[in-house]
Amino acid sequence: MTEPTSTNPPLSFEPRADWLAGYLRADQIRTDTLVQLVAGWADADTRDTVIDTLDQLAKVVQGVRREGELDAAIEEIEGAASMDTARIEITAGTARRLFQELAFVTQKLCRFNPLAVRVPLERRRSA
Repeated sequence: MTEPTSTNPPLSFEPRADWLAGYLRADQIRTDTLVQLVAGWADADTRDTVIDTLDQLAKVVQGVRREGELDAAIEEIEGAASMDTARIEITAGTARRLFQELAFVTQKLCRFNPLAVRVPLERRRSA
């Protein structure tokens, strides 16, 4: 892995070293997910239910998956643990920084197809 170029690596966009793909790093989502997962563990019934749903997820991941099975197992965990939507609130300054980082990654990924970088006008207005 290359050295981070972001001023805030825990929430950043980075190009992969070969410039064929990029990464979105959002450490806070992982932290929030783990905290929400165990937040209700003081209640033994909640803890047992969450563990049971995690066991079901392990079976899905280790076995041959049918379409939708992974999503269903994850939704069961989210329901059992009363988890919120995985999202991060950002400020205008953070949005500008992320935009610049994503623009850099996009430029590298689309360097052989400059037309792919263009965003239709109607999409820019609705965003």
